[in-house]
Amino acid sequence: MRVWVVLPAYNEAANLPALLAHLGEIAAESFQLDVRVLVVDDGSTDDTAAVAARSAGSLSLEVIRNEKNLGLAGTFLRGMTAAAAQARAGDVVVCMDADNSHVPGQMLAMIRGIQEGRDVVIASRYQPGAVVRGVPWSRRVLSSGMSVLFRLVCPIQGVRDYSCGYRAYRAKFLQDALAALGDRPLAEEGFACMVEMLLHLARRGAIFGEVPLVLRYDRKVGASKMKVGRTVVRTLAVLVRERLSSPERGAGR
Repeated sequence: MRVWVVLPAYNEAANLPALLAHLGEIAAESFQLDVRVLVVDDGSTDDTAAVAARSAGSLSLEVIRNEKNLGLAGTFLRGMTAAAAQARAGDVVVCMDADNSHVPGQMLAMIRGIQEGRDVVIASRYQPGAVVRGVPWSRRVLSSGMSVLFRLVCPIQGVRDYSCGYRAYRAKFLQDALAALGDRPLAEEGFACMVEMLLHLARRGAIFGEVPLVLRYDRKVGASKMKVGRTVVRTLAVLVRERLSSPERGAGR
């Protein structure tokens, strides 16, 4: 099975070597997986692209460069579209953070969920067994509150974590979902775009599953790029727009 790993990256030169080394270990030890990595460099001001190329080792790795900074939404879509364009229907596409806070080994459980019939499998902070290290208390409270709010207002069967970007997608389902999206960009920027994409997939009838996330924020080098206040506003905008467009139902019902 081919697995396409999409890494949206902005100034991640310090974090990519360790992450790519871990991905290389997964590729070497999982003989049934053909792992192919797409690093999408979002106009970084450091040497993210060069470091990615140097750190590839035996990995099949391609660097896609945005000439200017597009933000997470544009970079995420560009990487996912590139992976979907190259993938076969039976492949799996995985998106994860490039800051080394996501554990590559968790892909194996996520891929198994796809093989068991799910279209999207999320590494979730709210499944039993999840471990979160190094995330500030305020961020944890914010994430928990957003999770409760979305589950109440826009419930999706099988989903508790609406915003985590560590997800595995069945390639055929992703290809069809991106084709339906067309040239229309995701309206919301930053991490809110992950919520928006999830709701788009739910409207298309995706079968979701979750595995417990191990989030190692303590391994990340450098400050967080997430602006908490702006993220709250943008995420709530997704919620309001979803309810206004579909007032008679919750997403995925």
